[in-house]
Amino acid sequence: MLSANERRTIIDLIHREVVPAIGCTEPIAVALCTARTRELLDAEPQRIRVLLSANILKNAMGVGIPGTGGMIGLPIAVALGALVGRSAYKLEVLRDATPEAVERGKRFIAEDRIEIRLKENIAEKLYIEVEMEAGERSARAVIAGGHTDFVYEERNGEVRLDCRKAGAEETADEEVPLTLRRVYDFAVTAPLDEIRFILEARRLNKEAAECAFRGDYGHSLGKTLCREKERRMLGDAPYSRILSYTAAACDARMAGAMIPVMSNSGSGNQGITATLPVVVYAEECGATEEQTIRALILSHLTVIYIKQSLGRLSALCGCVVAATGSSCGMTWLMGGGYDEVAYAVKNMIANLTGMICDGAKPSCALKLASGVSTAVLSAMLAMEHRCVSSVEGIIDDDVDRSIRNLTRIGRDGMNETDSLILNIMTHKGC
Repeated sequence: MLSANERRTIIDLIHREVVPAIGCTEPIAVALCTARTRELLDAEPQRIRVLLSANILKNAMGVGIPGTGGMIGLPIAVALGALVGRSAYKLEVLRDATPEAVERGKRFIAEDRIEIRLKENIAEKLYIEVEMEAGERSARAVIAGGHTDFVYEERNGEVRLDCRKAGAEETADEEVPLTLRRVYDFAVTAPLDEIRFILEARRLNKEAAECAFRGDYGHSLGKTLCREKERRMLGDAPYSRILSYTAAACDARMAGAMIPVMSNSGSGNQGITATLPVVVYAEECGATEEQTIRALILSHLTVIYIKQSLGRLSALCGCVVAATGSSCGMTWLMGGGYDEVAYAVKNMIANLTGMICDGAKPSCALKLASGVSTAVLSAMLAMEHRCVSSVEGIIDDDVDRSIRNLTRIGRDGMNETDSLILNIMTHKGC
């Protein structure tokens, strides 16, 4: 049984990692860093220089920026961050963007005031550095480790904040030594009033999906799956609705719709994938509000646990991790206990390990659909007490070691893959 202090520590962790975000978190984090640098400068910048880690650059190249009418990529995110961004909004930094601001941003870009480059020789996979000049004034800010984590601030040569760690890489929260057993025990025993806040994830992410059904975003995969022809193929069943809702929310988000979603571990797509399969299945099976809350906590906290050792960004597609969380939540709603949840995790790892992340983009909806499809299959197998065994591939008898095997591959083994992906993305047509 977890103590009250242990519960509070875990709740604080969930509050830090499960937060609202508007737009893809990588370009939005760049806009956030730009907004903070602009606040330090206290003047409209004449020049902006942006230095980014490869993973930030990769994930910011192909997504729509909220409030821009479909504009894609970093320049407009940087321009709007400098013109109307507010760092207090964090991952909703562009909340105040207007058509007039977008026109100003376009002129800002046309005047060639923005320089965006790869930051060389850094260990961090999540690194954003913004420098600005306006006459005699200058300012610089750095985000590293987390999408909203400012580690350095400087104004006119005066250092105002410096909590950088030389050569430091992202580390897990040592104060929260999670295991799958602790995640499960917390989810099913925590006092309901302490975890009821997770229902906000249901509200935001379901609204995002329903917004996509009414519009035409990205590749419209979610909307397509609702059509009569597709339903004749997939069936009008919980499975098809899980796919359509999850894909639809991603469609809207990747297209730059000005709607918030509840993110997880710095990723809106991870938050969507951890939430909507559980929400849809809970509604379909008539789950009580308490069951829905506990299943959502199980899903989201499983994602946080796995991301602690994987890191914020990697060559491994985040939907692999997020769909593993939703598979746990659905397994519990199906009547599974800890053993069945552990089986679902192993089944997920055995299937989806190795799915690459080739940047955030509209086609991420396809990957989310693949992930949650596997989540359903893994939960169904787990409830039949069928589980990939330790003689197969990277699966270990111990579920936590199986998770470590997954994260070692994504964090360490796929580094060369990450470099190759970025090289391909930046040299198309060459």
